[in-house]
Amino acid sequence: MLNLFISTPLERIHVDRIRSVAPEAVNVAYDPALLPPTRYTSDHKGEETFARPHSLEEQWRTCLAAADILFDFPQSSADGTGGMSLAQRVKWIQTTSSGVGQTVRKLGLQDSDVLITTARGIHARPLTEFVFLGLLEHFKQRRHLAREQSAHHWERYCGDGLAGKTLAVIGAGGVGTQVLAVGRAFGMRTVALSRNGSAKTAEDVNADELFPPARLHDMLGAADALVLSIPHTPETEHLIDSAAIAALKPGAVFVNVARGQVVDEEALIEALESKHIAFAALDVFQTEPLPADSRLWDLDNVLVSPHSASTVTAENRMITDIFCHNLRCYVEGRLDDMKNVLDKERMY
Repeated sequence: MLNLFISTPLERIHVDRIRSVAPEAVNVAYDPALLPPTRYTSDHKGEETFARPHSLEEQWRTCLAAADILFDFPQSSADGTGGMSLAQRVKWIQTTSSGVGQTVRKLGLQDSDVLITTARGIHARPLTEFVFLGLLEHFKQRRHLAREQSAHHWERYCGDGLAGKTLAVIGAGGVGTQVLAVGRAFGMRTVALSRNGSAKTAEDVNADELFPPARLHDMLGAADALVLSIPHTPETEHLIDSAAIAALKPGAVFVNVARGQVVDEEALIEALESKHIAFAALDVFQTEPLPADSRLWDLDNVLVSPHSASTVTAENRMITDIFCHNLRCYVEGRLDDMKNVLDKERMY
C-alpha cells in the first residue's frame, strides 16, 4: 500500500473522492484536527495563529514520516519543525498552487528525485477575470462613478473603452493565452512577448504579434495595458525594472497576476505617483502580506488584492480533479500521462 497524506485543509467531499480512486492500493490519511481552521473557501494554509495541540504532534509527525505521497506542502509546526524535513520517504507531491518553483527550490527539492505536480491551468479563468476587472475599473472610470454616487451627484461624463487599445502580455502560458483571447473578444490589439526557444506562433497564443525578448521595450512602448503572468524564475526576477517601466507607454494600465519579484516595486510606485502609469491592479507584491507602511495602500490609482485573485469557490474541486487523475496514473505506473509535472530546471 502507498501512504498518502493530505497535509493541508480540504473539504471532506474531496477527501472522499480521493479515497475512492484506488482504495486497494492507497491508504489516505486525513485528520482535520491536525490542521488549522480555514479562513475562507479554498484556504490551503488556514489560520496563521494556529498551534497544533501537543497531544496531536506525534500523529502529525507519524503521518509525514509514513507518506509516500503528499497532497500539498505541509506547514511546519510552531517551532519551525515538522514540515518537509520529516517527509523523508515521499516520492510525489501534488501542490495546490501553480507558481511553486521558488518553494521547491527553498525546500531543497529542485535537485531531488521527488516528483512535483502543480495546479497549473485551474487559475486561468479567475485570474483573467481579475485582469479585466482592473482594465474596466480604469477605462470605465468606476471610481469616478462611486464618488459621484456617494455624493448623490448626477453629471454626464465621457468614459473610454477597450476596443482598439493595445493589450500586451508577458507570460503567454495558460493564463496569458486566456487574457489575450478575452482581449481579442473586446476588440483589443493583442501582443505578447515570446520566450527564447519557443516554437509557439502568435496565433497559438491569441496574439496579433509576438515580440522577441530583445524587443521588450518596443512592445512596452505601444502598450495601453500591460499584463504580467510569468513565473518567478532567476531569469524573470525584476524583468520589469525601472528601464522597462520608463519604456512603457505613458498612461498605460499595469496588471500583475504573476509574482511581485518580477517587478522593481519602488520603480512601479514612483511611476504610479507620477501618473506615468495611470492605474495598476496588483494581486502580488514584493513582500506579502503587503506592509502597512507601503505607499501602494494609499494611492488612488491602485487596486490592491491580497494575492487572492485566483481563489474561487470551485478551486479545491478543480485541484482534486487533477489530483485524482494523477493518482490513478501514478498507481498504474503511467507517469507520462500525469498532468502538470513541474520542470525543475525551468521552475514551472
